[in-house]
Amino acid sequence: MVKQGISLVPERREIFNSLSVKDNLLLGAYHRYRSEKNEVIIDMENVLDLFPALRGRENHPAGTLSGGLQQMLAIGRGLMARPRLLLDEPSVGLAPLVVREIMSTLANLKKTGVTIVLVEQNTAAALKVADRALVMERGSIVLSGCSQEIMGDSRVQQAYLGRTRVVQPAAAL
Repeated sequence: MVKQGISLVPERREIFNSLSVKDNLLLGAYHRYRSEKNEVIIDMENVLDLFPALRGRENHPAGTLSGGLQQMLAIGRGLMARPRLLLDEPSVGLAPLVVREIMSTLANLKKTGVTIVLVEQNTAAALKVADRALVMERGSIVLSGCSQEIMGDSRVQQAYLGRTRVVQPAAAL
């Protein structure tokens, strides 16, 4: 699958905790390391440029990284295969600031021509990055279209929250 351009970045990261950040990244390019060693090293530098918070931690065990850094590492490992990239819930369990950073990086990757299939429950973050969106409920597509159209659609609220309108919070007293 990887040789055909499919790389999954799983929801729970699935990094190798005892291996270094560098070794985790190299595993993403395992299928091409022997024949393209110099290009793999260049790709690793590109990943570290995308996620500068990982730079300087290349020799640290991946299991010692924060959840946000582990997510960046998992995405970086997926990119090392030079794929059309698949992501599964990249924002799960992360602080809002880290979510913004990861989504910003995904938007930048999209500009380079990488196709991203993003599975994400954080609709606000995902729709800012996506060109097109599919909203699923119980395994069925209930809404699809341009992300800009879907962003304000009340059916997104209905599909995710089970109601047709958003209840505004009460004013602070």
